[in-house]
Amino acid sequence: MWSIILHGGAKTITEEDATANRAGCRRALEAGAEILKNGGNCVDAVEAAVCVLEDDPTFNAGYGSARNADGEVEMCAALMEGASFNVGAVAVAKGLRNPISVAKAMLYEEPVLIAGDCARAFAAEAGERLCDADAMNALPKGSAHEERGHDTVGCIALDENGRLATAVSTGGLEGAPAGRVGDSPQPGCGFYCDDNIGGVVFSGDGEQIARMILAARVIQALEDLSPDRAVEAALTHLERTGGEAGGIVLTPDGKFGWGHNSEDFAVAFASSAHPDPQIYLRKGKTSRG
Repeated sequence: MWSIILHGGAKTITEEDATANRAGCRRALEAGAEILKNGGNCVDAVEAAVCVLEDDPTFNAGYGSARNADGEVEMCAALMEGASFNVGAVAVAKGLRNPISVAKAMLYEEPVLIAGDCARAFAAEAGERLCDADAMNALPKGSAHEERGHDTVGCIALDENGRLATAVSTGGLEGAPAGRVGDSPQPGCGFYCDDNIGGVVFSGDGEQIARMILAARVIQALEDLSPDRAVEAALTHLERTGGEAGGIVLTPDGKFGWGHNSEDFAVAFASSAHPDPQIYLRKGKTSRG
């Protein structure tokens, strides 16, 4: 049995951008699912899926990243496996072609997170792809489409060995102060993973998600609630801060859950039992096949 769920961000999706969001989520889902179908592991699957999202300028991660207040791109990414609770994360990183691959390279290193220039130095030493920092913003300065909120991307996968992994990547908040770090690379805030309980990934208002440790709340709630109810309960807590978010969940028995209080939330999932992709731009609105 295998399952995979991913998201393209809690955000507003205009009619103009709807097709690109659906297509990007489909390509990413297919990349991760192909690995799982062939007996591959969950870590490789989430990396593959998120790499596709990072390479797609539709999404605020990797190549489509937002600019900070200094006009620079600073990216964050994290990957976690639920067997031994290993975490690899990078923050405020510049010039990484695929930040999630650098996070994966960090997974079994002693540090949980490396930031700034040290993240780029680690990536170079690990043989990961580097690029000019300015190359990671695909949009011209001042363009209407450049108005980006908090559309972090993320993925959770369950492989045939019953292992779970979560992955997140973001280009940050448009116009944020240089050096700003949101929830995305912080375990228990933007993501978490436990093979015995489940995996969770959030996207949304990073400061509010971090303050409410939303991912940790979902993991705790999963012991008593269904995946959907666990996400809904966390979003109810988030309302105390006025924040917006969307979250996805996957349990060890392959059950999906997701929810959002943002206007839209691009989500796609598939499993060995139901391999045809199901793609949503908001709860209740689906595209199959």
